[in-house]
Amino acid sequence: MHNFQPFEWSSSGRCATGNVRKINEDNFREFKHKGIWVVADGMGGHDSGDLASRSVVESLERVKAANGLNETLDEIRSQLEEVNQYLFRKAAERGPNRTIGSTVVVMVVDQGQCAFLWAGDSRLYRLRAGILERLTRDHSQVQAIIDLGMLKPEDAENHPAANTITRAVGAFEAIELDVRNTDLQSGDVYLLCSDGLYKELSEEEIAGILEQRDCRNACSDLVDLALKRRCRDNVTALVIDIWSTEKTMLREGI
Repeated sequence: MHNFQPFEWSSSGRCATGNVRKINEDNFREFKHKGIWVVADGMGGHDSGDLASRSVVESLERVKAANGLNETLDEIRSQLEEVNQYLFRKAAERGPNRTIGSTVVVMVVDQGQCAFLWAGDSRLYRLRAGILERLTRDHSQVQAIIDLGMLKPEDAENHPAANTITRAVGAFEAIELDVRNTDLQSGDVYLLCSDGLYKELSEEEIAGILEQRDCRNACSDLVDLALKRRCRDNVTALVIDIWSTEKTMLREGI
């Protein structure tokens, strides 16, 4: 738990290899003292996906506790741009048509503000007042087809391009990140996850588990449920619980 006006938070993350793959190419980090959380998913079927995702999450260790949300976001972008160049060069050294890449989703909280950035199909969800909302939009071929009205979301998993993403750290010479801001409310629960989780669980199941309001138990239950199914991919869940400092002060009689 970390005290930071006007909100406080606790978080918990868990990563599992799954029931089919032999190597875990997912990674996550919690930088609670900085108000930064990240999930990265190495691109399956490519070279060194584990190296890519590890490089992504470790790069954020170098982000300082900045003065203001915009400064923190600038530092995160800078670090991810450096990783992108490193991975792109690494792939080029191994020969033509090689890719070493990773998706990324990052959440940042600072002075009551929240921002998130991402590339690829790792997601950020928010549970607020019992309603689950996906705050990110996948950078994938199937999402583009869905946006054109040519495919129903429920049919996306069975589409031939289901695993083809259009943005990733290291996949192209220049990285393209989407960045958005949202407000914080006491009682919010956020979930950062790789596609290995949401492809096994429905949004109703995710919402029901997040309603526990215990991030450690919720995180374990999410991954456990995915593992009970075929879980063809690596699976990662990172849950963040937000509440107001005022609520804590009232509870403690301060």
